[in-house]
Amino acid sequence: MKKVQFCENNLSTGSGQIAEKIQREVEDIQLEVKACLGLCADCAVGPFALVDGDLIQATSTDELHQKLLKELEPTTV
Repeated sequence: MKKVQFCENNLSTGSGQIAEKIQREVEDIQLEVKACLGLCADCAVGPFALVDGDLIQATSTDELHQKLLKELEPTTV
């Protein structure tokens, strides 16, 4: 199960809407909204999320949504 974290301070960039979409669209993830992820410089730039601790950053909410879907798609072995 992948862990997806969003920063509460970044929700105003639209990442909050993306969090809701991802929660509905992707099964078997652990989604958290934290008060602060300690990535203030990244937070000031635009929408982002952490997936298993890896920074996923974008210039728009649509781009973040697409990057997260790609990162969270099931892998086949």
